[in-house]
Amino acid sequence: MPTTITKNLCAICLVMIAWVGVLRAEETKITVLNPRGIQPPIRLIPMAPRLDNLDGKTIYVVDTKYPLTAPFVQEVYNILKEKYPRTNWVFREKIGSYFDDDPKLWQEIKERGHGMIMAIGH
Repeated sequence: MPTTITKNLCAICLVMIAWVGVLRAEETKITVLNPRGIQPPIRLIPMAPRLDNLDGKTIYVVDTKYPLTAPFVQEVYNILKEKYPRTNWVFREKIGSYFDDDPKLWQEIKERGHGMIMAIGH
């Protein structure tokens, strides 16, 4: 008999503990914001048209001075000059980092260049 009473008391205690847990869970509900936010629409910009050939064209090789890439960019410039001798290759270092604007360089490329290769790192 005492074991039946003990079992019943344990069952009642477990039900009460579960019920209190449910009540507490309902009390502590919070509202959160979506961490993705609202994304602006993507503006699509088409690629520049390709040149038919490089003969007689002026192509700028622009180095953004990404760390430890100067020898690589200079070597690319030298190889292009050797492989395409009828193309005028111009090497320029951009002012600041990749994120900084260099309006004088962009204006020079727009006025004198037919194309540009920009070395941005990785």
